[in-house]
Amino acid sequence: MICVPILKKSIDSALKTADKSIKLGADILELRIDALENPDSDEIRNLLDNLDHRFIATNRKRAEGGFFKGSELERIEILVEVAESVDFVDIELQTEAKYRSKVIKASKSSIISYHDFDRTPSMAELLDVVEKEKKLGDFAKFAVTPRNMQDTLTVLEVLSRVSNTIGISMGELGKYTRVVAPLFGSPLTFASVDVESAPGQLDIHNIRKFLDQFIP
Repeated sequence: MICVPILKKSIDSALKTADKSIKLGADILELRIDALENPDSDEIRNLLDNLDHRFIATNRKRAEGGFFKGSELERIEILVEVAESVDFVDIELQTEAKYRSKVIKASKSSIISYHDFDRTPSMAELLDVVEKEKKLGDFAKFAVTPRNMQDTLTVLEVLSRVSNTIGISMGELGKYTRVVAPLFGSPLTFASVDVESAPGQLDIHNIRKFLDQFIP
């Protein structure tokens, strides 16, 4: 599936981008709650319920590349409150266990994510991360930063060894992995419509064109 993240400050602009993304062929949308200036659970649920499409809800904390300004308890409460209105909820592996389990329990299906904006851990480390994530949730996800081409190949090698795992090598060096990751088993890749949500993200047109050629 091709997922388009929605990073907008208001519900109205999020709705417009979501509608545009659906028309451009996004299989699923990721609502980045942390990007909203004043996230309100009722408004978010209304948005989600009025769009007949698949959604991932994410409320990323600053330590892992997000923008949420409230407390950790507030961050978790919003995710729990909107969980029933989305297909998946993304919660970070590094989230405190008592909060993480609360989100997982409220979710229809969960994605446990891990981010490293400094480096790409070794294959053994990444396999260990994925194992921990899959014990907790339905899908594992890791997004890491390559320092050389070998790092990008490590990401693809990990994907070839595991299932139900989304793997991303960020930045310009890892850009190509966003296109080929599905060929190595990643069930989902991220693409942009208006703005990149992560370094190296490609637009939906280019990714769709490639995937239509190689994946029936």
